[in-house]
Amino acid sequence: MGTSYAGSRSATASTARPGVSAPAATTTTPISSSAAQIAVPPNLTVVFNQLVYTPLHIVVQAWIASEIGRQVDNFINSAAGSYVIGNGPDGTEANHNGGAGGWLLGDGGAGWTSTQDGVDGGAGGRAGALGNGGAGGIGGAGADGGPGGAGGQLMGIGGAGGNAGAAIVGAAGGVGGAGGDATGLIFGIGGHGGAGADGTDGGRGGRGGNGAAFLGSGGDGGNAGRSGVGGNSTQLPALGGAGGTAGWLGSHGAVGNSGATAAAQTPGGSLPPVSQTGTWLTTSDGQAVILHGVNEVYKLAPYEPSASGFDEADAQFLRDNGFNVVRLGVIWAAVEPHPGEINTAYLDSIQATVQMLADHGIYTVIDMHQDLYSGTFYGEGAPEWASDGGGRPNQNSGFPGNYYVNGAMAHAWDAFWANSTAPNGIGLLDNYAMTWQHVASYFTGNSAVIGYDIMNEPFPGSNYPVALFGGSFFVAQQLTPMYNQVAAAIRSVDGTTPLYLEPPNPAVTEIPTLLGIPIALLGRINDPNYVVAFHNYCGPIGGELCTKIADTLAAQAADYSKQQNVPAMMNEFGATGDIDALTKEMRSGDRYFMSWAAWAYTGAGDITGSPDVEGLVYDPTKEPTGDNVNIGNLRTLASPYPQLISGTPKNWSFTDGTFTFAYSTAKIDGSGTFADGALTTISVPKVEFPNGYVVTVTGGHVVSAANAAQLVIASGPGATTVSVVVSPAP
Repeated sequence: MGTSYAGSRSATASTARPGVSAPAATTTTPISSSAAQIAVPPNLTVVFNQLVYTPLHIVVQAWIASEIGRQVDNFINSAAGSYVIGNGPDGTEANHNGGAGGWLLGDGGAGWTSTQDGVDGGAGGRAGALGNGGAGGIGGAGADGGPGGAGGQLMGIGGAGGNAGAAIVGAAGGVGGAGGDATGLIFGIGGHGGAGADGTDGGRGGRGGNGAAFLGSGGDGGNAGRSGVGGNSTQLPALGGAGGTAGWLGSHGAVGNSGATAAAQTPGGSLPPVSQTGTWLTTSDGQAVILHGVNEVYKLAPYEPSASGFDEADAQFLRDNGFNVVRLGVIWAAVEPHPGEINTAYLDSIQATVQMLADHGIYTVIDMHQDLYSGTFYGEGAPEWASDGGGRPNQNSGFPGNYYVNGAMAHAWDAFWANSTAPNGIGLLDNYAMTWQHVASYFTGNSAVIGYDIMNEPFPGSNYPVALFGGSFFVAQQLTPMYNQVAAAIRSVDGTTPLYLEPPNPAVTEIPTLLGIPIALLGRINDPNYVVAFHNYCGPIGGELCTKIADTLAAQAADYSKQQNVPAMMNEFGATGDIDALTKEMRSGDRYFMSWAAWAYTGAGDITGSPDVEGLVYDPTKEPTGDNVNIGNLRTLASPYPQLISGTPKNWSFTDGTFTFAYSTAKIDGSGTFADGALTTISVPKVEFPNGYVVTVTGGHVVSAANAAQLVIASGPGATTVSVVVSPAP
């Protein structure tokens, strides 16, 4: 513990939310390992569409519409005995669906726009080898829009999904039609999803069509309808349609707008709210907040922390040792055990733990945790119904081995990122977003919950070899769109709580980091109210290489934090009894004044970790005292640190049992200085000073009791810098 941490961070206001453009023109700019913008070439799908496909399609359609074209096409079709060239007919009241275009050249016909209450719009017809799918028809009153037709098998654009029809008074709104998929071997853009209708409960937006596998961009999802129109709503706001998936040289479609956007609010509860100001976590009074804590994730059914024995004694133990945050694991399989079914009893149990922690002054970050995707593949996370292994081998090579060699697990990840259809008729990503909407709705307004960690250690599935060597496709076209979709779902019910967004799984980020290959942490996030939450593990390696890994990963996150003007949190590190490695990882975050949460409070139930050595407490069913405490890990992690600062930290260190800390009284947001007498709180756990401590202050004075576990300093008259030294009592 002999390193002094000094540095500075940006305190300017967050940037405004960027606009959302159509999928064919969308680009995502990732951030490199040095937080510089990676040069992104022009979207080749857009270029190909503008320079090749659109002019060619115009020529083909002009030929089909011309008199000579009709004559020649009729001859060809007659001679071939099939419909070779020509557009498909539009749907009618008698035949709702649009017809297919000629199998060589031609657009699909548009679906019928329903004129009958409760009758869905017709489906658009599929295109030929080169052509556009037909648009889905608009639904009748209270009915769904029709799906768009598929684009051409060689080149083409999927048809737009039809809008849902206006709701019947007092009834729910219909669902927007799905955009047509682009199936082109060379090129294709998915159709946009149709809009859901307003109603007592608004209708979902239709999903965007998927782009072609090569030169392909996904269509945008349709906007959802508003709820509470014509009667009282019985459900949460409808969600916008998911954007369509991207091909290798295209871009993912944007998620549609939800039927409502929750207003920002001041959360209530027993703890002061924590938000963000630039790169810092702050209170409503502008004080900087530093969080040090642990992870508590129970990975066995029923997935409730209380089931492991985690209780009041553990919360008090954490409080006594200076910890003020817990990253609390929530498991998708427990929240949504069956498609569309939310287990509120499980959320009640999580809430009881959140409140227990709050009663001891400890904040919670809700962490939707997964390892190895789900229990089906020998980990935990997704429910069984969302774990399709595709019939591939499901051999158990342990953790993290399954990430690299388990083909069934890779298939399940691929299905998730592709938003494959679940048993309830909507996509896997749609279900995941809906699950998060319910979780956020449950905890919104609770000041003890300071963040939603959307996914633990997201993994790219079969795309991992590309990501392993710095490829940005996973981050730009799969991970970031998922975050934006889930963020939209959360913001429909909670406009305030920060999102905690993780870069890709460490299993695919550490190798390019060591090789010096620029990697993308995250793409363009639509919501500015987020924290970049990274993991930092070097324990199995040790030595100077461990130092390099830990320092580089922390520097990446710090650079990204500064570039994007958002806070960074090291919300996992450790998982070891190696004190040297644990110290190196911890110091790497402290160097940048980052908040952190170590892995883990206990190893109980950790089926994908190192349960015998990683925890502060070995057995949570017993009291956290004596031989049940990992005293080496505790003394490392319980180092003194400033928790609440009326000013801006300048440096701190804990060397040979002495803690030093200096801070400016200037406010982080640049709006001036704190008033004389403003209070700063420092954690000084008894485990580090068993015989008490003495304090020397320059620029202020002590106002807390002698040897208090929380040392409180008041700034002196006119002080611009306050310096504090805490030494062991003689």
